[in-house]
Amino acid sequence: MAKKPAAHATKPKPWTEMATHLVDVAMGRKPADLVIRNGRWVNVHSGEIIAGTDIAIAGGRFAYCGPNASHAIGQGTKVVDAGGRYLVPGLCDAHMHVESGMVTVTEFCRAVIPHGTTSMFIDPHEIANVLGLPGVRLMHDEAVAMPINVHVQMPSCVPSAPGLEHAGAELTVADVAEAMTWENIIGLGEVMNFPGVAANDPVMSGEIAATVHAGKTVGGHYASRDLGLPFHGYVAGGPEDDHEGTRAEDAIARVRQGMKAMLRLGSAWYDVASQIKAVTESGIDPRNFILCTDDSHSGTLVHEGHMDRVVRHAISQGLKPVTAIQMATINTAQHFRLEREIGSIAPGRLGDLLIVSDLAAMTIDEVYARGVRLAKGGKLKIDIPAYDYPKTAKNTVKLGKKLKAGDFDIAAPKGANEVRVRVIGVIENQAPTRALEADLPVEDGLVAMDRRNDVCQIALVERHRGTGGVTNAFVSGFGYMSDCAMASSVAHDAHHIICVGTNKQDMALAVNRLGEVGGGVVLFSKGKELALVEMPIAGLMSDERAEIVAAKAEKLTEAMRKMGCSLNNAYMQHSLLALVVIPELRISDVGLIDVTTFRKIDLFV
Repeated sequence: MAKKPAAHATKPKPWTEMATHLVDVAMGRKPADLVIRNGRWVNVHSGEIIAGTDIAIAGGRFAYCGPNASHAIGQGTKVVDAGGRYLVPGLCDAHMHVESGMVTVTEFCRAVIPHGTTSMFIDPHEIANVLGLPGVRLMHDEAVAMPINVHVQMPSCVPSAPGLEHAGAELTVADVAEAMTWENIIGLGEVMNFPGVAANDPVMSGEIAATVHAGKTVGGHYASRDLGLPFHGYVAGGPEDDHEGTRAEDAIARVRQGMKAMLRLGSAWYDVASQIKAVTESGIDPRNFILCTDDSHSGTLVHEGHMDRVVRHAISQGLKPVTAIQMATINTAQHFRLEREIGSIAPGRLGDLLIVSDLAAMTIDEVYARGVRLAKGGKLKIDIPAYDYPKTAKNTVKLGKKLKAGDFDIAAPKGANEVRVRVIGVIENQAPTRALEADLPVEDGLVAMDRRNDVCQIALVERHRGTGGVTNAFVSGFGYMSDCAMASSVAHDAHHIICVGTNKQDMALAVNRLGEVGGGVVLFSKGKELALVEMPIAGLMSDERAEIVAAKAEKLTEAMRKMGCSLNNAYMQHSLLALVVIPELRISDVGLIDVTTFRKIDLFV
């Protein structure tokens, strides 16, 4: 059984039940629990920075925001002097996947709270692809236990592309309708099957209808550069936001159609700089722009930050600090119909605020959530007990056999001395891939890799049903120069095992190792294990502390560099090579997939 929430995780009473008490505190008839004095109020409603402001909090909610809160100070009131520093609303991550951090919801929160994140909107479709609805429920219940606001979007596409992959589970319209009754479900997660929406697929339209009927938000994911009729059909189907844009024209097109343009800066996705020009150069209304991370590696969280990193980056691209903060606070809250709860420092809202000494640099000195100080000086000041996952969430890697080097052989057409093959081309810092071609030699009837021209082998190994199935193809962009292989049970979205290597013996060793430890990511070279990050929870998440996971991940990154890989956050790129909803070319348990036409294609040209 999972542990019960800690006492500090208890949510404040609803505003309606507390209104009379908040009025009494605002009027000076009752004392506040906390008063923060002499701050510069970053008001995201008016776009102002108001000096000489006092903030009074009672029962976990803001009661008074004004020039002098002396009347709200009583014998038991804690008083904090902001000393002229900025008072900023707690930051919100509008779209993200906890599993990408390699850690549980609890450990993710521990890592990001010191960076000022007090609200997260998580889409657990990674665990859903492995464990189905029970997996979503596990993360939902863990989210409820957190001392910050962790809202859950019900995964919409499991599998993400029916017919082109086989996940470990399948979610139905009935599952979505059931989840909409859960206390902490905020909406429908990114609707990745954009061709299905445009074609009026009954599952997609049924899930969207169930979400709208429940009065919740429909998340979007239109991963195509085509802004013609398919895009218009997708928008007409109901998705309300999209984070897959990479160009300014993508952001503009979405906003013009009434969507929210979500601009992401994750560990490997750098889509803010290009799209923010829609605001800074084209003058598009910034109220319809939202900042998010999508996927953040544990190393990024521990060493670089979370939403503070995104806001800082947006400011560096020419946004006014207040505008960038609006995109990470009130804009997000309004989009999810939570503006009366989060996203601003204003009466009645949850007491989530940051004390910031340098606004442009987002130097966060203290973090408060629900009126409780959670972090100071970049350090967590509370304990968040570990959340125990049941045995049913573990031991999910089922290979069916011990793999051998021969499982990765690719037979050439009879009599060929050279073949032309299709190659998945990695694009640094972006989710899309390129559909490339390469001429490869044939040795003893088998197609050989071409390390000198950066063409190595990729294999997808089925791991949910123990079929022993292996799909082999080629990939370019990692730059491996030594005998090596990296395998990962994190392989968006169906989460089979992806192995990329230059040596078939190492590929077999790497895949078998993941079967032994129950999932994770591992790198072998010449028969030796160089780095391992164990992820026993659904083969997606570690049960260790974020700092430990980050250290193991850094060892992995360094080992990849020694093998010749210079890509920024290459692990993230590796994990998306099976994502058959983002163009152009991907691999799945079905075969090599052309994601521009959504069909299986032959490896040989």
